[in-house]
Amino acid sequence: MIPSQMIVFLVIFLQSYISLAYDPNPVNDYCIPRTEFSSIFLSCKNTSLVTVDDFIYSGIKDPGNYKHTGFSSIPVSSTVFPGLNTLGMSFVRADFDIDGVNVPHFHPRATETAFVLEGKIYSGFVDSGNRVFAKVLEKGEVMVFPKGLVHFQMNVGDSPATILGSFNSQNPGLVKIPSAVFGAGIKEELLMKAFGLNDKEIAKLRKKFVPQ
Repeated sequence: MIPSQMIVFLVIFLQSYISLAYDPNPVNDYCIPRTEFSSIFLSCKNTSLVTVDDFIYSGIKDPGNYKHTGFSSIPVSSTVFPGLNTLGMSFVRADFDIDGVNVPHFHPRATETAFVLEGKIYSGFVDSGNRVFAKVLEKGEVMVFPKGLVHFQMNVGDSPATILGSFNSQNPGLVKIPSAVFGAGIKEELLMKAFGLNDKEIAKLRKKFVPQ
């Protein structure tokens, strides 16, 4: 019989391997999903029924509502834009109020390129050696964030800013560091020791980052 510890290790290993796997190469020119079927059993439209509208998306023409938090993101994946299905890519529109922040986060399955459409953005990432690569980007500039590395953005201009992010995965994933650490139910004692905080400070952070 396989020891229970070994089973746990194998489960964790397989989950990590699957979560970091690359998108498969498509076997057709495109595959527009048939909406009448469950997404579990993907089936493509007959090509004779595909139209140009399947390859056009208008959902990011206008900015998101960033007034409450200072930041808004509109992800665009094959879920809302069927034309992206099987093409191994997705993207996001991010809008920043003045001083707005996109908190440190990472995408476990994709490299991201971030193109500044409007404004001035302090943008950067941290590599596995804890070296920070950051700079203020202006309109027309682009920065790349390597897959799986923590990155961040902040509007440092005197007007709202907008970024268009592109991913080399249909499902890049998103892990926001503050929410993952303080909003996921990690044992309070561990957080207190790891960050040198007391129980009241931990409770305050948890109240802020626990999903509502």
